[in-house]
Amino acid sequence: MSAFMGWLQTLYTFLALVPFVSFFATWGITYYVTKDKKKATYLSVDVTTLFLIGSVAVMTRQLFETGLGLWAMILLFLIAGGLLGNMQNRVKGKIDPVKIGRTLLRLGFVVLSACYVLLVFIGIGKYIVAS
Repeated sequence: MSAFMGWLQTLYTFLALVPFVSFFATWGITYYVTKDKKKATYLSVDVTTLFLIGSVAVMTRQLFETGLGLWAMILLFLIAGGLLGNMQNRVKGKIDPVKIGRTLLRLGFVVLSACYVLLVFIGIGKYIVAS
């Protein structure tokens, strides 16, 4: 069991370090199974967001030497979820948690992708300056 958990941890680490691999792998598998590009894209975005959360949190911790990255992301996701729930309640009179979750994952993908690219460039710059 320990070997299996080690293998899963290694797989997650690899996919979190290069999240675009998980995007293309998920898209390819989903498109092969369903033959639906829209469904494949949405599922790929949702899965990749989970890897981007870990990746951006680790990059923030390494670059800025603070453990605040993951907690700040969780806080922002909770605030955004509350705002979306409030908006749904005002407009429709009821809350759909599945829609809120999907919206959070897709907005998170856009924001975290931008943060990932920005942090990669900051890390490269920091490495060049330190050399």
